Amino acid sequence: MDTSTHHSLNDLFAQLGLASEDAAIDEFLGRHHLSGEEKLAKASFWSENQRRFLEQAIEDDSDWCEVVDELDTLLRH
Repeated sequence: MDTSTHHSLNDLFAQLGLASEDAAIDEFLGRHHLSGEEKLAKASFWSENQRRFLEQAIEDDSDWCEVVDELDTLLRH
């Protein structure tokens, strides 16, 4: 039985305390980018709490991991 929880990009933005409507996410993605080998959680635009959440999601391979990876990819386009 699959008991995992699937989180959307909108859920992640809400969890991070950011506006989570599609238009707000598009605006965020238009303003922020990651370059080269820059780590998502180390980007300068995160608060300390946001940074910790993102790091923990990846380290713990939590149910947030997939959508955090999706955000990483979107910030590199």
